[in-house]
Amino acid sequence: MSSRGRKKASVYRKLQELRSVTDSTAVNKTSIIVDASRYIEELKEKVDKLNQEISTSQTSTSQNPLPMQVTVETLQKGFLINVLLEKNCPGLLVSILETFEELGLDVLDARVSCEDNFQLEAIGGEVRNLNQGNAEGIDAQMVKQAVLQAISKWSENTQQD
Repeated sequence: MSSRGRKKASVYRKLQELRSVTDSTAVNKTSIIVDASRYIEELKEKVDKLNQEISTSQTSTSQNPLPMQVTVETLQKGFLINVLLEKNCPGLLVSILETFEELGLDVLDARVSCEDNFQLEAIGGEVRNLNQGNAEGIDAQMVKQAVLQAISKWSENTQQD
């Protein structure tokens, strides 16, 4: 086999390997490479998303050493906010409700438990216009960050007492 033939066979094997790694069903070289490029872009997006989640997780634990979980989901007209801390936190509810008020969220429904741990499930209604300006445009991430900041401030204040 000539040098050129070996090179061509090597390229073919590598393309077939690339095809199998990327789960491509393409047959020609160009399509295999296009599928591989898309696969790489998807992997990059997954890595970026994971890095963001790690960064958010590290930020919340460095700002607040309490084991906690805060989730905010966007509803048709407002947000569903869930807060869970693994210990009883007297005064935290007031801090979180003040944060809702600062954001311009009306609490439409809420369930709170402060027995062994702190648990809050609240539905924040449509954002209303505040005297300071228009508060519309608030998204779930902004609400979550505000709640995390309220918990962090509450934690700092209780540690100083």
